Amino acid sequence: MNRTTDNAPPPGSDGPSGLPGPVAFQLVLLRRMADHQPGLVEDALRELDVSRADLREANRRWQARMHAPRAAGVQPYRALLGTPESVATRQLGDLTCKALTWPVPLWPDLRFEVLTAGRGTVWNAWLVRAPGAAAPDLRTTADLTPWSCTVDEVARAFPPARPMEGSAPTRWRLACTVPDPGAGSGGGPGTPEPHAAIAEFTWGLFQRRVD
Repeated sequence: MNRTTDNAPPPGSDGPSGLPGPVAFQLVLLRRMADHQPGLVEDALRELDVSRADLREANRRWQARMHAPRAAGVQPYRALLGTPESVATRQLGDLTCKALTWPVPLWPDLRFEVLTAGRGTVWNAWLVRAPGAAAPDLRTTADLTPWSCTVDEVARAFPPARPMEGSAPTRWRLACTVPDPGAGSGGGPGTPEPHAAIAEFTWGLFQRRVD
């Protein structure tokens, strides 16, 4: 993976009180997560020292930016986040993508990744585990706690995982079989019992389990 050497501008401000671009972008991520984890979002707002009004305004500006006539490819992300921490080429089947990543201080072990293909078209944008950061040990339903793991990590831990359509472009769902930490039907005390579940994600980060 190579560090980028482009001359992208530093992140600007994009909030009702001149919030730094990276803070405003984290509010955009939190806005969608608030539907499933309002308590965690409130904690995050206090950590960022911002208000609910800031969150709503940051999201409003982001939507306007994404629908602007000149909005194209990765430009809206660069406008808020500045120069990517890293840029790498990634092969996904027959598709050659460019992966750009930025740090997200609310989740220091994660990175925000944008995958572009073709003429810079954004193919995917979500949170992924940072290089070198330890992934969670996912064994049973007890390990699936909100904001603890990413789409890829759940899919690897509980195969076969079947992707399902989410309720919005920033949401993903995985149908998978996850062991319960209790006694199994025939395996004796303490033997995990397989349990069908649907894992829901926002911006690639686990939010909740639907049984």
